[in-house]
Amino acid sequence: MTGFRIVANVTELPTTTFGHRSPMWWGTIGFIVIEGSTLFICAISYFYLRRNFLNWPPEGVFRPALTVATVQAALMVLSNIPMAMVDRAARRLDLRAVRVGMVVCTLLALVMCVLRALEFEALNVRWDSNAYGTVAWAVLTAHATLLLLETLESLVFTALLFSPNLEQRDLAGASDNALYWYFLTLVWIPLYAIVFLSPYVM
Repeated sequence: MTGFRIVANVTELPTTTFGHRSPMWWGTIGFIVIEGSTLFICAISYFYLRRNFLNWPPEGVFRPALTVATVQAALMVLSNIPMAMVDRAARRLDLRAVRVGMVVCTLLALVMCVLRALEFEALNVRWDSNAYGTVAWAVLTAHATLLLLETLESLVFTALLFSPNLEQRDLAGASDNALYWYFLTLVWIPLYAIVFLSPYVM
């Protein structure tokens, strides 16, 4: 053959990549930046509105109940243990461990959705009662939207893991899902402190 020359040998390059070498990883980072900005704006709005009231919550409004919200916060933190196991298993290309871990994490996500519904009731205020109620509901709703989407994504991805057409490179998706999971669960801790704990000290 003439007119062709070999410039590189790519036969040794991996077909499955993780972390910053994966385009999906950068996409996940982009989502985290965008959604983190939204949650940050909600938190800043909470403190901005607080400056306009002598009492917080306003007179006649009960403080939020803490039991359900505290269980939720603890569950979110602890859920990172099985998700970290999924992440490590995916990098080892251990399909069985990834399947088991994703089933566990998906069930945990469903429990978190139920607890989130109870958290709205635990606020002890309607969203349209006053500015305090509106901003407290806004914080929960913004995070609840992300939680619901992550739950749906986990359900779909877990189903994909049991597909006969699954490819090795699909396991990289488990690692990217873990990255987003860490963000979703850990960002709730400061938001929990703002919405549920701060009314007791502000």
